Amino acid sequence: MSGKYLVTGGAGYVGSVVARHLVEAGHDVTVLDNLSTGFREGVPAGVTFVEGDIRDAAKWLDTAGAPYHAVLHFAAFSQVGESVVKPEKYWENNVGGTMALLAAMRAAGVRKLVFSSTAATYGEPVNTPITESDPTAPTSPYGASKLAVDHMISGEAAAHGLAAVSLRYFNVAGAYGDCGERHDPESHLIPLVLQVAQGRREAISVYGDDYPTPDGTCVRDYIHVADLAEAHLLAVEAATHGEHLICNLGNGNGFSVREVIETVRQVTGHPIPEVAAPRRAGDPAVLVASAGAARERLGWNPSRADLAGIVADAWAFAQARQEG
Repeated sequence: MSGKYLVTGGAGYVGSVVARHLVEAGHDVTVLDNLSTGFREGVPAGVTFVEGDIRDAAKWLDTAGAPYHAVLHFAAFSQVGESVVKPEKYWENNVGGTMALLAAMRAAGVRKLVFSSTAATYGEPVNTPITESDPTAPTSPYGASKLAVDHMISGEAAAHGLAAVSLRYFNVAGAYGDCGERHDPESHLIPLVLQVAQGRREAISVYGDDYPTPDGTCVRDYIHVADLAEAHLLAVEAATHGEHLICNLGNGNGFSVREVIETVRQVTGHPIPEVAAPRRAGDPAVLVASAGAARERLGWNPSRADLAGIVADAWAFAQARQEG
């Protein structure tokens, strides 16, 4: 059955792919984005676009028309390094903005929320793979701001009956049609390596090659953005009033930095020069998710776990964007 959805931050990478999945499923979708980090051209066709801030969400959650079935909330600043030098920016937007959004939802009677959380809430992992019951100890203001929102949502669910699901992503990659990564500046490994293949970057920096991993480089869990989007639609249906469900999203498999670089070489046919660089502070050796809760509670089964396929989709998007 079709419904009406508000997607905050829907001009960003993940938000735009989720908005497109909602449209394809026959839903009425409004994207709210202030374009501070999103891109107008990233908003998929078939949605209503509103340029605005989540602090003003009450303007678009007015129930004078058809009420919104749910809000899917992606509007956040997400640069870990920036959050260290500008923590106030992250507290004001990620936490303050979400507080205003929750108040607007409460006033409008919108009682379902799916929140874009992050594996950064865990900090240095105690166990591998990471489960939702593992300790949360974020090592950056970005991760701390997301964890604060998770706590805020738990309180809203308990006190006011909100039906909420937080999805903690690991490394999202790939593309879905004309929706893909457009970050500026780019900080994610796969698009950075693809920039080398395109001749836009001379080499890729490998930060540390002496980690306790098979090839000495960091290992990360990569999930295709389309699998991620499907989890959001399932989360809306699984959300239960008065409960705040938290689920990790990942494939449960890890790929090292060098494995990613070699996969890009194979997919693109381009040599990818590497430059050794010192370890970055706070980079754990291994980050891999246990997604058992998402499988059990959401019925979610990712079908695009092949790293070469993830890279191929990202490469096709990067090439089309460069040619365009």
